[in-house]
Amino acid sequence: MSASEQLKKLENRISELEQENKKLHDTVDHLTRKLFGKSSEKTSSLPMGQMSLFDEAEITADPKAPEPDLKEVQGYRRKKFPGQRAELLKDLPRDKRLCTLVEMDRFCEECDTTLVSVGEEFVRTEIEFIPAKVRVIDYYRETFECRTCRKDGKPYMEKSPMPDPVIQHSMASPSTVAWVMHQKFVNALPLYRQEKEWQSLGVSLSRATMANWIMVASRDWLLPLVELMRKKLLDEHYLHVDETTVQVMNEKGRKNTTDSYMWVYSSGKHAEHAIRLFEYQPGRSGKYPQEFLKDFKGYLHSDAYVGYKKIPEVTRCLCWAHVRRKFVDALPKDIHRPEATLASEGIAFCNKLFEIEKALEELSSEDRRLERVKQEKPVLDAFWAWIHSNKDKVLPKSKLSEALHYALNNKEELINYLKDGNCSISNNLAENSIRPFTIGRKNWLFSGSPKGATASAAVYSIIESAKANGLNPYKYLHFIFSQLPGVLFRQHPEFLEDCLPWSQEVQENCK
Repeated sequence: MSASEQLKKLENRISELEQENKKLHDTVDHLTRKLFGKSSEKTSSLPMGQMSLFDEAEITADPKAPEPDLKEVQGYRRKKFPGQRAELLKDLPRDKRLCTLVEMDRFCEECDTTLVSVGEEFVRTEIEFIPAKVRVIDYYRETFECRTCRKDGKPYMEKSPMPDPVIQHSMASPSTVAWVMHQKFVNALPLYRQEKEWQSLGVSLSRATMANWIMVASRDWLLPLVELMRKKLLDEHYLHVDETTVQVMNEKGRKNTTDSYMWVYSSGKHAEHAIRLFEYQPGRSGKYPQEFLKDFKGYLHSDAYVGYKKIPEVTRCLCWAHVRRKFVDALPKDIHRPEATLASEGIAFCNKLFEIEKALEELSSEDRRLERVKQEKPVLDAFWAWIHSNKDKVLPKSKLSEALHYALNNKEELINYLKDGNCSISNNLAENSIRPFTIGRKNWLFSGSPKGATASAAVYSIIESAKANGLNPYKYLHFIFSQLPGVLFRQHPEFLEDCLPWSQEVQENCK
């Protein structure tokens, strides 16, 4: 091998090592941001003056649309509005506490004349915390007798009706079961900490008992409602789906460290009824959403997970928030470096689409579809052209290359939302629904059994559907546990309709 060939070989090797070193640095920066940086990628700092291609599309789409200033993007300052405190406290019961002089002090220090009240002035507002109280309710049944029938030798006795218990042979009440569920699944308070709180109130209530309450009450009263909501969900034309990991103990034939999954299915933003359903499954295979959605035909919003391709007769709409997230992950540590230009441009394209979407929220479905074609399609055309012109200029297998090819490989599904004005540009609705579960998971770490995971899925379905319909989750759970016991809904399923989160009675009692 000649000296020139050896030199060329060494130069190539140096170039490969430099590229590998850059990729490793990018990976370290990315992981560092994941661990210690801000978790939101809603917007990012964008180097200015380097957006000619995007500016051209912007002019075509909406000439009057203002661009956010760099300082506005980087900073955040809380705004205060007049009457803000009054708005926060408007739904709370209010007491008036008048501070006055006691009778013996109502005299003039100059002439000793008795003082007379001439008015009062407002000084301040406070909120008072009233600690929880626990009381025991002993149920007695009264018996009635017909004295006339007794005299005639035909004794007649009648006992008063009793409300059915939420859990048989238990001291659980609708309020206690609802509160245990609310604390665990809304406030993410694990059962061992609830156990201590009950002890402080004078009740020895073990976490095992509370776990049993959750599973039995979910099985008997929540799952029938969840199944009814599932039937109504499948009649919708626009759905969202997402999934996240959950560790479940004692699964048959599986190690306790093996990941299981919690899936969430949601009705669309413009649906008549807001439904959020959770389902536990032992894996992430596409067969699980395929089975759950086997009767669904319409638009399905999701991420690019290949398992969703197994679902037949649906039009997949992929999430532009995921596209933006890819470009955010590709930003270098110093966003003002030249290397940040392309990633920033990708973020700006996505931000422009979301900005237009926000302005179209109040339009009808058809008007929204027409305006999307008019305003967003030019931005999208410029975005794809920009990708094609840059995809071969970036370092292979880098975060930026991954972002560019992610968008390019999923182009068809990413633009499907243009077909119907009721489709969404993102899957944020499902992601926001599953977020409370991921927060709670950090506190309680795992489910003790598949039955426990199924019960958790039922409770989350009820709670998140309650929130989506403007209900107080605790009041809704209490309503269900007070109303359903004793109702023959298995023989007459129509009785369950009155307990759905959008029913008139529920809306009137559970706000």
